[in-house]
Amino acid sequence: MRKSADQALPSLSRRTFVAAAATTGAAAALGLSGCSPKADTEAGAGADAEGAAPDPYADAQVFYSTCPPECQHHNLKGYVVDGKLVKVESSELNDCAACARGISRSQMVNDPDRLTMPLLLDGEKGSGQFKEISWDEAFDLIEQKFKDAIATDGNKSICYVTGSGNFGAMHGPVANAFFGHLGGASTTVGSLCCAGTTAAIVPIYGKRFLDCRNQIENSTYVVVWGNNPAISKQGYFQRFEHVVENGGKLVVIDPIYTESAAKATDWLQPWPGTDAALGLAMLKVIVDERLYDEEFLLAHTCAPCLVDRATGEPVLKNADDPASFVVFDKKSGEVVPHDQSGIEAALTLDGTDAADAYQTEFELIVAEASAWDLAAAEEECGVPAADIERIAKEYAGAEHAMIVQNMGGFMRTENGTYATAVGAYLAAFCGQVGHVGDGVSDAGGMNEVATGNPLEVPKATEEVAAIPRFTFGEAVLNEDPVKVNVLWSMTGNPMTQWPNTGMVKKALEKIPFVVTVDQYLTSTALYSNLVLPCTGIFETEGVLANARSHWIQLMEKAVDGPGESKSDLEIFAELARRFGFGDAFDVPMKDLISNVLEPTGITYDELVEKKAVDVVGKDYIPYKDGVFFTASKKAEFWVGAWKKEGFNPICSYARSEEDARNGDELAAKYPLFSVQRKTYRSVHSTFNNLEWMDEVCDRKPVVLLNEADAEARGIADGDAVVVFNDRGEHRGVAEVNDRIKAGVVGLQNGWWEQQGGSSSYVTNDKWKTLGGTHCCNQTLVDVKKEA
Repeated sequence: MRKSADQALPSLSRRTFVAAAATTGAAAALGLSGCSPKADTEAGAGADAEGAAPDPYADAQVFYSTCPPECQHHNLKGYVVDGKLVKVESSELNDCAACARGISRSQMVNDPDRLTMPLLLDGEKGSGQFKEISWDEAFDLIEQKFKDAIATDGNKSICYVTGSGNFGAMHGPVANAFFGHLGGASTTVGSLCCAGTTAAIVPIYGKRFLDCRNQIENSTYVVVWGNNPAISKQGYFQRFEHVVENGGKLVVIDPIYTESAAKATDWLQPWPGTDAALGLAMLKVIVDERLYDEEFLLAHTCAPCLVDRATGEPVLKNADDPASFVVFDKKSGEVVPHDQSGIEAALTLDGTDAADAYQTEFELIVAEASAWDLAAAEEECGVPAADIERIAKEYAGAEHAMIVQNMGGFMRTENGTYATAVGAYLAAFCGQVGHVGDGVSDAGGMNEVATGNPLEVPKATEEVAAIPRFTFGEAVLNEDPVKVNVLWSMTGNPMTQWPNTGMVKKALEKIPFVVTVDQYLTSTALYSNLVLPCTGIFETEGVLANARSHWIQLMEKAVDGPGESKSDLEIFAELARRFGFGDAFDVPMKDLISNVLEPTGITYDELVEKKAVDVVGKDYIPYKDGVFFTASKKAEFWVGAWKKEGFNPICSYARSEEDARNGDELAAKYPLFSVQRKTYRSVHSTFNNLEWMDEVCDRKPVVLLNEADAEARGIADGDAVVVFNDRGEHRGVAEVNDRIKAGVVGLQNGWWEQQGGSSSYVTNDKWKTLGGTHCCNQTLVDVKKEA
C-alpha cells in the first residue's frame, strides 16, 4: 500500500480515520473535540502538565472552507502545521461531525497522485499516455484550438460542460463569464439529478431549493421518498433519527433496503418508476376517506379554480393576467375571481350550472387518481394494498408530516416529474406544507436569498442550440445540433456520470480537442487531449453561496496547490488576457466575493469575521403559512409547461417504455430492473479514488442482488459478475441478500474507468422525457457470473 503523503506529520492516520469515520469524527477520535482557536490555546497551556501528551495542533494555523460538491456543504476547519494541511474536521458551525469524505480533504490536499503540471496526450485517447508540458505551451495550444474552431465552425463548435464537483462561486459562474465574453459557446441540456424537481416544484409551488431540513425534528411523520439521506445528507441525518426517538414515524419508500431504511419504522418497496402511481393511489385514499384539508385547499391552492372543458385550459378573468383564475361561488352561483373576498368556492361542480362547461383542478386530479384503487396500485407498484392505505391515512392524519424527496433516484425515471409532483399534491391536499414540522423537503434552502455573479456575464452574440446531455454521444457523432470541435470539461466527470458511457467515450474520441480541468487523471481526463491541473479546497480563495445550502461560506486558502496547479479562475483569467478581455477578469478576490454577496446584504468583512452566515435561520419554514411563489401566491396544480411539452398538465401515470413487465422483446432479453445507489466513499465520482476510502468502504464496485435472482443465475455472494444490456457492461462483485426487491439490481454510482468502469455504461439514455428527467433508474439489464 502506498505510503501516506503526510505520514511524518502530526496528522490523522488511516487507522484513526477509520475509527473517526465510523463514530463521531476525527476530532473526537483523537481526543481533540475542543479544537477551536480558543481550545488550541487552552490545550497548549496544559501541554506541560504531568502525564499529558503535547497537543500536536496547539500552534496550528486554522482555516475555514466548505465541501462544495453536491451534498450538504459541510463547513470544514483545516489545521496547518509548518505550511502543510495536516487535519480537517467539522467546524463548530455544524451540528454533527464531518463525514469520511470531508475528513479526507487533508489526504486529497497531500495526495501524491494529484496532477501538478499540464498533461498533453501522447498516445491514443484512453491509453493513459501523456507528457508534461508548460503552462505557456498549454495556453498557446488552447488559444490556437479556440481560434481554429471559431474560424471554421463558429463559437457554437466550442462546448463547455460543468457538473456538481464544485458549487463554489469561482468555478461555474466564472466559466459562464469567460465564454460569454468569448462570444458564446455550446452547452448541454438535461439535468442528471433534479430535472424532475425543477419541472414539478417550480410551476406548482413557484420556487424550489426551499428545503425544510430545519423542521425535520419538529415532524411526527417523515416520508423519505426514493432517496437515502443517511448517505447523501449525513450532515443532518441525526435529525431524522430524532423523529423516531421522539416517538414519530420514519417511512422509507425505496426498492433497496438502504442505510436510511435500516433506521426507519416502515419500508415500502415499489417497482422502479411506479412512484407516481403509488402517490396517486395515496391521493385516492385521502379523497375517498375525505382526509384532505379542505380549508387549506380552498385558501392556499388552485384546487377550486376552473378549467374549460372545451379547451382544457384554466379559465382566466383577464387573458393578460396569468394569475386571474376564477372559481364557482356556491353562495352566488356565479363564476368569480379566485381571490374575491366573501365567497365560498366549490371544490366540485356536481349539481351546479357550471358542471357542463367547466371542471375544477380538484376534479381533474381526482379523475387521474380514480384509476389507482388499492388493488390496481398493488398490482402496478408491487406494494401491498394494506401498506398503501395505511401510509396514506397516517400521513394525512399526522400532526406534523413531511415528504423528503431530496432529488432522489425515484425522479430519475421516465415518470420522474409526475412522481415529484404527486408529493407536492399530497402535501397541499393534506395541508402539510408551510407550517412547523411539515413540508416537501427540496434539497437546498436559500433560494429566497438572491446572490450575485462574481463577474459580469455578457449575453452571447449568437444563439446556440444546446446538446442533450443524455444523448451526448449520439449528438456528437451525428454533429446534431452542432459540430463540436472543442470540449471544455470542468467540475464534472462525464465518463462516470453521463448515461450510456460507451457512446460518451466514442464522442470524446471523435472530438478533435478535449480539455479536462481537474485535480486527478479522471476517467474523462483519460479521453482528453489536454489535462489541466487545478487547485482544490483549502488551496484557493472563494465563497460558496449556492441555493442548495443554508449557509454562505467563506473558502479560505490555507496552502498552495501541488506543483503548478492553478485555480479555474486563474486559468480563465489568463485565457481572457490572450483573447483581449483580460480587464474583465483582473478583479481582486475581495471584490469578486463582494459581488456575490452584494444582493444578500452580507458584507465581505462580516463574512471574513464569521466565516459562514446562516441566511435561512434555525426556525425557517418554506412557503410559510401557505404563501407560495407562484403568480397567484397559491399552489397551482395545472401546469401549462407540461402541456406545451405534449404531456398531461395534471399529474398522471403510465407505465414506462423500459419496464421489465412490459412483455416485449426488450423485457424478455433483459428481465431485471436496475437502480443506481450512492455510496459512503464518494459524492458522484469525487473522493472515489482516495486511499482512505479503501479503508472504510467497498474497494470494488458492488452489485446488489436479491437471493432469488442470484440463485436463478447460479451466482453466490462474493462472485465476480457482469451487468449487461445492449448499451454496455458493468463489472462488479455480487452482494446477495434480501435487502433489495426481487427483480431489481442495485448498482453503485461513481466508479472510475481505472477502477473497472462506471455503472453508467448500462444506464438508460432516453430523450426526451417530461421535464428532461434522467432515466438511469428506468434501466433494464441482466446479470451473469464473470467467465
